[in-house]
Amino acid sequence: MDKKISDKRNKPGPKPKEKVKIKWSADFAYAIGLLVTDGCLCRDGCHIDFTSKDQEQIKNFLSCLHISASIGIKDRNKNNQTFRVQIGDVIFYDFLLAIGLMPRKSLILGSIKIPNELFFDFLRGCLDGDGCSYSYWDPRWKSSFMFYISFASGSVKFIKWLRSKIFELSKMKGHISVQGKKEKSKDFYQLRFSKYEAIWLVGRMYYKNNVTKLTRKYLKIQESLAIVRTHKGRVFVQ
Repeated sequence: MDKKISDKRNKPGPKPKEKVKIKWSADFAYAIGLLVTDGCLCRDGCHIDFTSKDQEQIKNFLSCLHISASIGIKDRNKNNQTFRVQIGDVIFYDFLLAIGLMPRKSLILGSIKIPNELFFDFLRGCLDGDGCSYSYWDPRWKSSFMFYISFASGSVKFIKWLRSKIFELSKMKGHISVQGKKEKSKDFYQLRFSKYEAIWLVGRMYYKNNVTKLTRKYLKIQESLAIVRTHKGRVFVQ
C-alpha cells in the first residue's frame, strides 16, 4: 500500500462506512471482473472509478454490488458518450488491494485472488470489460466458419495469469499474441481461444440464462453459435 494511503488509514477518526458488502457470489465475482478490466482505483486511497461507453454495463456493475450511485457522463460527445460512476468506500478499496488490484494497474496488473468456483463468473466480467468475440466464414475453405473468444490487457503478467488459471480449471490452452505498437501507444496483449475451446468457455461463462451479462456481447455470441448449431458443429477447419 502507498505510504500516504497507509498514513491516512492510521490517523484517528470515525470508523469508515462500508458501502459495498464484501461477500463472494456469482454477481460479486462478475463485478470484480468488470473492475479488473474497465475500472480503476483512484490514488486517494478511497474511491473506485468505473467507466464504460455502455450504460447497461454501469447498471450491471452497481446491481452486482447491491449499491446505488449517480451515473455521470464523462464525455458528452453524442457519437462517443462515456458513462462513469465513482464509489467512495475505504473498506472495499482495501479489499481490492488485498486481492491484487492497485492504482495505475494497466501495465502492471498480475494475478487476482478469485475463488475457483466463481472464476468463470469473474471471467465473464473480464469478457464484458475488455474481451470480445468474433466469427467469420473463412474464404480459404468451403463451409469453414471460425469462432473466437478473446481477452485483452496492457499487462502481460495478467494475460499470462489468466491463461494459466483457465488451463488449471479447464485444460483449455488458448494462445497469447502481442498486438503491434501504434504511434504513441503501448503494446497490448491478447489471449485468444478458437473453435471448440471458445465454445466450451462460452458454456462455462453463460451456464444459465439469467447470469448477469452485457446484452450486446451475449447476443453476438449467440448469433455465432446459432450458425455452429445449424451446421451441426461441422464448420471448423481442423
